[in-house]
Amino acid sequence: MTTMPTGSTAPAGEDGSLRRTLSFRDLVVYGLLFIAPMAPVGIFGTLEAKSHGAIATVYIVATIAMAFTAYSYAQMVRVAPQAGSVFTYARVGLGEGAGFVAGWMAMLDYLLIPAVAYLFSGIAMHALVPSVHQWVWTAIAVVVTTLLNLWGVRAAAVVGAAVLALEIVVLVVFVVAALYELIAHGAQRGWAVPLTGEGSFSMTAVLAAVSVAVLSYLGFDAIASFAEEAAGGSARVAKAVITCLVIAGVLFAVQTYLAGLLAPMTAAELAAKPAEQGDAFYATVDASVGGWLHDLVAASKAIGAAFAALAGQAAAGRLLFAMARDRRLPGAMSKVDAGSGVPRRALLGAAVVTLIAAVWAARRDDGLDHLSSIVNVGALTAFGLLHASVIGWFWIRKRAERPSLVGHVLVPLLGLAVVVAVIVEASATAQVVGAVWLAVGLVILALQYRGRRQGQQGRQGRQV
Repeated sequence: MTTMPTGSTAPAGEDGSLRRTLSFRDLVVYGLLFIAPMAPVGIFGTLEAKSHGAIATVYIVATIAMAFTAYSYAQMVRVAPQAGSVFTYARVGLGEGAGFVAGWMAMLDYLLIPAVAYLFSGIAMHALVPSVHQWVWTAIAVVVTTLLNLWGVRAAAVVGAAVLALEIVVLVVFVVAALYELIAHGAQRGWAVPLTGEGSFSMTAVLAAVSVAVLSYLGFDAIASFAEEAAGGSARVAKAVITCLVIAGVLFAVQTYLAGLLAPMTAAELAAKPAEQGDAFYATVDASVGGWLHDLVAASKAIGAAFAALAGQAAAGRLLFAMARDRRLPGAMSKVDAGSGVPRRALLGAAVVTLIAAVWAARRDDGLDHLSSIVNVGALTAFGLLHASVIGWFWIRKRAERPSLVGHVLVPLLGLAVVVAVIVEASATAQVVGAVWLAVGLVILALQYRGRRQGQQGRQGRQV
């Protein structure tokens, strides 16, 4: 029987605890909202170019790679069913210092992923209404979704479910239209090309593309941050994490396979014309189906991206809340609002940072590149510490009656190897920013350790 860690969740209703109101469906909705069913739309051209056309294989490999991380989340959410996600898991599995580092690196992801999503929303709305600058649309999306998050986690989940249904309907329309086009006029390239690539298959090229495709999946892990608000316990949260990943993987592989068959430009042409990569999916829809579907996909992307950011902002708020409750961030963010039952101050803190980053990026031509290049490293570093936490808790600390060599050592090690491989393939900019962010976190950790040690010495001196 697994031993619960010190500091486990207080019963619902006590000060500092969150309300258990989320069902299994709500958890999956939050995860899919954060991911977005059509997440590959924005990076389709980039992945086509990097993988030499084997884009469907990229998402198959990426789903398998992320499955190791989903498994480790499922293990640790049962051990520590608390808000804070990987911060909490690394803390109980590896120690306080590792927990802070994991939370600090995850913070880079959780605060900037919503900013990227808000920027996607602003770009899509600007394409539909060019008279309004994209930074204005971006700011509006931040304000609207923040108000929904402050309203309460249940209300946000209900609205989010409606938006998710809309996104899935648009995706179904695309799939049906693409199948009709393929049956009526055939594919633009060989039926196996989205799986094998143009010319000879290159696993190196696929792995390079996987390092970018991982961005599409960031969000399924956010489900774990709602562990204190899930009705039905940690087993339901673990099931929701895995379910969300499987659904997303299938949706991504299907839509990119179909788009890969219909794409008017080859992977080599896209690689030679980087400026064409961002609009490659829309160009494919335009050329094969028509402008009406282009506008429908753009509108869906605008709304869906905003609500992906809503889920991300909610997860970021829970992370800040958990770190503040553990005295790793200012204590003011550890308060739960009595009316809505959400960590209002932590949510507002996350919203402010996200708003600044998103609007700043929206006002720059290269803003999207700057944001998207660094979010992966924070998440992947946190994932690495998550895998290490499974080994630390179950195998090294022996906190289970029957630790499994396969489930608690080999699988996490494989997940850790995948994480390291993807970080190595990441851009130099992302690696540098991640290293700087880690260094800042280590300095803060050292200062906190020094402060606590001086405080303990002061108390001991007074006692003497």
